[in-house]
Amino acid sequence: GALCHMELKNFSEAIAWCEEGLEIDSKEKKLVEMRAKADKLKGKELEGTFLGIQSDFSTPCQGRAVLGIDLLCKRNIKLVVEPSDEEEEVSDGLAEISLDGFHPDSATGAKVHLDADGSLNWPVLFLYPEHEQTDFTVAFHENSRFIDHLMVMFAELPPWDLEKKYLPSNLELYFEDEEREEMYEVNPEHTLLQVLQHERYFVKAGTPTVLVFAKRSPFSKKYFSGKKVHRL
Repeated sequence: GALCHMELKNFSEAIAWCEEGLEIDSKEKKLVEMRAKADKLKGKELEGTFLGIQSDFSTPCQGRAVLGIDLLCKRNIKLVVEPSDEEEEVSDGLAEISLDGFHPDSATGAKVHLDADGSLNWPVLFLYPEHEQTDFTVAFHENSRFIDHLMVMFAELPPWDLEKKYLPSNLELYFEDEEREEMYEVNPEHTLLQVLQHERYFVKAGTPTVLVFAKRSPFSKKYFSGKKVHRL
């Protein structure tokens, strides 16, 4: 069923079939790979309903916006928006939110969008500080697990991994709380939504970001030096 929908380019249906199969066998490699591929292809279509945003600060989500942002409020997702130069002069300092990925200076230019099932699909940035490399997923379904994406991304060793350390089973994921200078380890089995709902996760520039390290590497120990690390 999933293969048929992939051929027909019905990516939402293909994802649904994959998820049904993964409930039976969560480690089925073909379904894991197809699920991630469908996510990416679905994002490239750009046929999703992009989140419309209107400024209205009288809502319960004070200091934010309604419509698109209301979806984030209901999910308990915290969005950080930088104020423009003009707004810095305004006493309340309310930030402007544009249609372009929630922020005019989006790091990727991709947009979070709503699919036909009412689920959010996010552009997600993976950072590899040790090698100064990045990966970018155009449409990471909010109910997809990180491990599913890692299995596809690292099905083959990247050319920059000369020591062959970056294997799905040998990776640690973190997000950084810059305000407190603290690091939080991410459970690869968790979905994107679970991570975004963490009390100290703040989405910046409309693009969730995670840092990826090889387990117990000398580089990660140096990187964590001077920061409080919350491990699983």
